[in-house]
Amino acid sequence: MAVHVYLLDTNILLAALLAPERLSQQIAENLADPDNTVYFSSASIWEVAIKRSLNRAYFEFNPDDIHRLAIDTGFTELPVTGGQCYALVDFPWYHRDPFDRLLISQALSLPAYLLTTDGVLSQYSDLVVFLKLK
Repeated sequence: MAVHVYLLDTNILLAALLAPERLSQQIAENLADPDNTVYFSSASIWEVAIKRSLNRAYFEFNPDDIHRLAIDTGFTELPVTGGQCYALVDFPWYHRDPFDRLLISQALSLPAYLLTTDGVLSQYSDLVVFLKLK
């Protein structure tokens, strides 16, 4: 079996941690496989914190809980570094979300497959893998 490196976008991170039944069986197995490396970005924790601070009824996740659960699950935190941001200068503007753009840049810098629920992002690289949640 091939060894893979994955970076999870925020929606996939939340699904993997809180509702893994929403993932396909194959993706769930890949994320659980100890031979694979699964990253979550510190930018995703930042995004969760921002969304939580908006006090929207549909978003009740706390960043500290998500962070701890991701670590406890065995995922590896990927800090945001300045060098990972350089490529953003040359990215076309297919997508305006700064978090998603940063995640693409991080995935390219590793390299890793970026697992995302946003199909628009696949325009940036073959490393972007669109997933439809159940």
